[in-house]
Amino acid sequence: MKALGTVVEPELHQDLVTLNMVRDLKIDGGAVNFTIMLTTPACPLKHVMERDARAALAKVPGVESVSIQWSSSIPTDSRIIGQLKLPIKNTVAIASGKGGVGKSTIAVNVAVSLAQSGAGVGLLDADIYGPNANIMLGAQRMPPPAEVDGVQKLMPAVAHGVKLMSMGFLVRPDQALVWRGPMLHSAIRQFLTDVAWGALDYLIIDLPPGTGDAQLTVAQSVPLTGGVIVTLPQAVSQADALRGLMMFRQMEVPVFGVVENMSYLPMPDGSQMDLFGRGGGRKLAAEAGVPFIGEVPIDPLVRVGGDSGVPLVVSHPQSPTAQAFIAIANDIAARISVQTLTRRNDLIQIQMVA
Repeated sequence: MKALGTVVEPELHQDLVTLNMVRDLKIDGGAVNFTIMLTTPACPLKHVMERDARAALAKVPGVESVSIQWSSSIPTDSRIIGQLKLPIKNTVAIASGKGGVGKSTIAVNVAVSLAQSGAGVGLLDADIYGPNANIMLGAQRMPPPAEVDGVQKLMPAVAHGVKLMSMGFLVRPDQALVWRGPMLHSAIRQFLTDVAWGALDYLIIDLPPGTGDAQLTVAQSVPLTGGVIVTLPQAVSQADALRGLMMFRQMEVPVFGVVENMSYLPMPDGSQMDLFGRGGGRKLAAEAGVPFIGEVPIDPLVRVGGDSGVPLVVSHPQSPTAQAFIAIANDIAARISVQTLTRRNDLIQIQMVA
């Protein structure tokens, strides 16, 4: 344990022992066996912890072999349970400020990536007027309502390991919803409280374009653990994305960072064609003082996956574009862990001072 106390978690910047991440330590002769309890199954740096732990234990006299298992315990944003009393640990809003930037594509592939890592994930399609997450996940219909703890609840569809609720299940494809703000507010509230989401580690909320009623309703209805802004490289998209980012700040929602979609088109000769300019996402992130958490190249298979209901991270998980989606999902999960644990430590320190 003393040796493992020198191994630092790369994102939390504390050692594994202090963080209580070392579990079930067993020693049999020269064989050492233990479990590292991650703060997210999507941890992108567990290979660093494994390398450092093995190096630290190699210095201990008598250690002949080291076996490391992995488990996870995702920290909870306690504000959600306190306000809605739902077994949802964290909520992440994906926004853009404008339409047509691939925000839903990011939300769907991030949600599926997190589910593939072993997390419990839900996706709430909050675009009431233009729902399409059900199409992109290949979910044709919802299960019938059922009684849960004595209360009749809507049951979410499940596709690729993700629980999904979308207005696309409740209206005909050719039906236009001409609703005023109160009806929109009521629908989103119902999607949060009248759906049997069950226990979730992450609820991804796909916000509609703009900075209006839907965004305000979501922020007022459930504490948002954080928000992610999606933009294209060009200046026009950046301007709208900045409005979306400032909306999060106005509503006191932490901004995890900026994702740049359709960053470039890979060419057969290995070069890259900048169809929509270059570097706009990084520029927006730098000017706003938030992290830049990934860029996604243009890939025809993304469109194929969206139309067929089989997201790219499922159909072609080893492709560069799918790996970009997975890296973005891992980054978001890591930022949630850091933020939640930092907030918890700050509260403990405040209580100790008081």
